[in-house]
Amino acid sequence: MIRSNKTFTFLKLCPGLFLFLASAPRPEAQYDETSGLRVNVALVELNVAVTDNKGNYVSGLRREDFVIKEDNIPEKIANFEESDESPRKPIEGLPPAKLGEATGAAKAPEPDRPAPEHTLAGVGIPGLSGANVFILFDTSNYMYRSFVFAQDAITEFVRSMPDANRIAFYSYSRDLSRAAALTADRFRVVSGVRSTVAGDDAALYNSLLLTVKDAAPLRGRKAIVVFSNGPDNASSIPPEDVAELAQSTGTIIYIVSTREARSEPASSAAFERMSKATGGKAYFAGNWRQERDAFSSIKDDLTHLYTLSYYPQTNLNHGWRSIKVQLAGKNLEKYHVRTRDGYSFQQQASVTTETDSASASGLDPQ
Repeated sequence: MIRSNKTFTFLKLCPGLFLFLASAPRPEAQYDETSGLRVNVALVELNVAVTDNKGNYVSGLRREDFVIKEDNIPEKIANFEESDESPRKPIEGLPPAKLGEATGAAKAPEPDRPAPEHTLAGVGIPGLSGANVFILFDTSNYMYRSFVFAQDAITEFVRSMPDANRIAFYSYSRDLSRAAALTADRFRVVSGVRSTVAGDDAALYNSLLLTVKDAAPLRGRKAIVVFSNGPDNASSIPPEDVAELAQSTGTIIYIVSTREARSEPASSAAFERMSKATGGKAYFAGNWRQERDAFSSIKDDLTHLYTLSYYPQTNLNHGWRSIKVQLAGKNLEKYHVRTRDGYSFQQQASVTTETDSASASGLDPQ
């Protein structure tokens, strides 16, 4: 868990995130026997990567293979989806009767039966298999040497993403520039990439916080992919505040950094802590080939995530709640699970309120 006491600055930059809890409408209510009050809870979504000892992704797991605990309280999975778009491989150790199910060799759907709908966040979303991906590109004066190579790497990443994903392209130096809003139109995104120019100081954490706020109301898988070529020298907030908001809103942060950032221990450590806390990864690329490899790795990660959600059981903790996801059964214990490690209950409640308000006013938070 990453925390910070610099709440004044955070509140100043994020108005409306800390609304009074009792006034926030929530999807479901629970009865708290200890206090005699009804406590509203919001659906918690988790994006989970499962890998073996060699780093290969494990496909074909089922809902019952996962165990979720929040503050050590067992939770019941409300919704489950696997986003793996590659051919599935048999899972070692499963009984023969389960192999067909695990490898995707299920019987064909009946022709008269409609396709199933996933109901993440209580809203029917037919065929929810894509992700909402925000690319945040460093256009500060740190980027002069490798600017064109970085544009090429990002462009290749955009074009390689599956069609089901929507992509937004932002850039930053001292200020954030939203060059392309979230869209499935790859041409619009690539045009935004190609139109960027290198400029001023780098305010990474300020810009990343604003990007997290843009992603926060979205349901389902959402990620921010940062390309940074150097340390932050112009932000007014610390990376811990960014990480806490991203954790609380279920936003994964991936960071692709260059050798210059790796040579500065403070930036390197901050990038690694921030990405790990949100369930993402940090990459340190020494040349343009490694940059492309990093983006390719991020694409693979996004297309192999499991999405799980649950309504928290009665819990009097209205502060930071820890999350632990494990695999059930000794045949699955050898695999590694990666996801966010918790969330702030009040921050999640505030984001839920903003999403509900958008829906009530006719706006689509999707």
